[in-house]
Amino acid sequence: MPSPVEKRPGSGGLVQAFSGYNPRVMFFNYIVAALVLVLAVGLAYRQLLRAGEYSEQEKMQNQRRILVPGPRGNIYDREGRLLVGNRPRFAVTLWLDELRQEFRREYLVIRKNYREADDRNLPSSSELELIARYSVVQRYLDKINAILGRQDRVDAKDLTRHYDQQRILPYVLVEDLTDKEAARVIEQLPVVSSLQLYTSSVRRYPYGAAAAHVLGYVSVNDDLSVDESFPGSDLTTFRMKGTIGKDGLELRFDDRLQGQTGGSIHLVDPAGYRVEPALERRQPVQGGDLMTSIDIDLQIAAEKAMRDTGLKGAAVALDVRTGETLVLASMPGYDLNEFSPRLSFAASAKIEAQEAWSNRAISGTYAPGSTFKLVTAMAGLRTGVITPESTVECTGYYLVGGRTFVCRNHRDRGTITFAQAIEKSCNTFFYEYGIRAGPDAIAAEARRFGLDRRTGIELPRETRRMFIPDPAWKRKELMESWFSGDTANMAIGQGYVEVTPLGMACLVASLARGETLTQPTILHDPSRPRQHSAPLDLPRAGFDELLRGMQMVPLTGTARILNTPLFRIPDLRIAGKTGTAQKRVTVDGVQGTLNFAWFVGFAPVENPQIAIAVMLQGDTPNEDTGGGRYAAPIAGAILKTWSEKRTQPVASVP
Repeated sequence: MPSPVEKRPGSGGLVQAFSGYNPRVMFFNYIVAALVLVLAVGLAYRQLLRAGEYSEQEKMQNQRRILVPGPRGNIYDREGRLLVGNRPRFAVTLWLDELRQEFRREYLVIRKNYREADDRNLPSSSELELIARYSVVQRYLDKINAILGRQDRVDAKDLTRHYDQQRILPYVLVEDLTDKEAARVIEQLPVVSSLQLYTSSVRRYPYGAAAAHVLGYVSVNDDLSVDESFPGSDLTTFRMKGTIGKDGLELRFDDRLQGQTGGSIHLVDPAGYRVEPALERRQPVQGGDLMTSIDIDLQIAAEKAMRDTGLKGAAVALDVRTGETLVLASMPGYDLNEFSPRLSFAASAKIEAQEAWSNRAISGTYAPGSTFKLVTAMAGLRTGVITPESTVECTGYYLVGGRTFVCRNHRDRGTITFAQAIEKSCNTFFYEYGIRAGPDAIAAEARRFGLDRRTGIELPRETRRMFIPDPAWKRKELMESWFSGDTANMAIGQGYVEVTPLGMACLVASLARGETLTQPTILHDPSRPRQHSAPLDLPRAGFDELLRGMQMVPLTGTARILNTPLFRIPDLRIAGKTGTAQKRVTVDGVQGTLNFAWFVGFAPVENPQIAIAVMLQGDTPNEDTGGGRYAAPIAGAILKTWSEKRTQPVASVP
């Protein structure tokens, strides 16, 4: 068999030629070729077909988005006066990305000093970097300290946290500068500097504590929302701090008031520092404005009168025709400017101690006392048990099921007419006719006016606890029978009845229109039509007698203080009803009763335009905090301001 290898001539036997086929070599060549082909196809696929995907990944790694909040919209009263606006908030900031070379030089100096000192406790490189950054930033802060006469120190932990997590954002050295301090910084800072005076906006409340519970407040918002049209939703995003509504109108209409977020998109280097200029930038836009129905003059008058009593309470005034809320006051209150830019712990503790957080006009429920006799009277008229000629013999006591109920609201004894029962707030009359009408009729009348449910006003935290009892409820919930004594209590607004001051204001506004429901609103609309609801549909003569009794209340009745020289309002006829509810309490081991003073009413009688409800909570057990003495003067203060404004031209608002 011949050899597969033979010598070529002249080769000296050093070169051999292969003359046969080797399958191993060929197989190896195929494998190599296949691998090369796979690599080529993969490279082409990556370069051509997935180029966009890899470009997107590179963009996400190299770009960052910064969001900046827009200023919130303004809030005005019904006459266009600014209730909530914005003021500039000044802070001195430092762009850390512009200090990289300074950080490096400081690092080298500190390391050299340690080595020259032959210090065996030489910090690690990372520790030296922390020390260097702190030293550099403190030097910049010292420049500001020299301008402002301060001795502030950099918070090392805060600086480290910012550097590690948000170095693309400016670091705040000093915040909440006054206007004068900001002017001094601007005057003395170089034109080109890593130090910048950063201006944001915070809320401003020109009227301080006025309408605090209505207007509400804001707090810091770390989670800015952004319009879908703003690019970069897939990028790592950093947010400057904004604000978000937390109570009152600020909360209820946060979507409208919230400014439109702006911002920018930046390239970043491998160290995470931004590269200027920005790839894209969008300016923030101020939020929408809000015009409330509040009349700040009336609001201030109500709050001052309430504050002078030193008692907790609420006052509400409505436009009878439209349901617009002219006054919605709650005491005690708080100065909203204490919330701007942030509420201190001390201020918060003070508000808590005074129980001032609650908006008593809509969030608290109280026994309405004798103001509820208006409901009992209308239930009696509707059922026919009360007529214009109805009377009762009042001896000061009324016996119900073996239990004695008292009537101490007046000293007149003998025959009391329907109108006089309203005027003098005679309990005996309403015990008698309330029991005749029955609890179901009284409950139905109260519910006809919406006293068992929320009014739906555009404010947060309106309570659901308004309550009108009846025998079916007591059997189901308390598993007890309903007694005639329960009806007697219900007839005079005691017992289980619980209402809000706003609910009572709606009741009297509806009564003034001769209708059953008033839908209150906190927003002003100059073109808002007159409200209409189901008519009262009561006997005309009987209803007129009820109104006559209400007109006598501020003249010769339980609110006759309004007819004294101090409170009398010329040419204004008022219809009203006082009330004093009682609640048993124990203070320091001593049992007693706290009084809740009420006044509800409307004016002018001949053309009702404004309806009022006032409630004051007594603070001393067994003290005679009556509605006529305490609540009626507050209504008088509101009506006096309202009457004076009727005769004056409305001041123009610039």
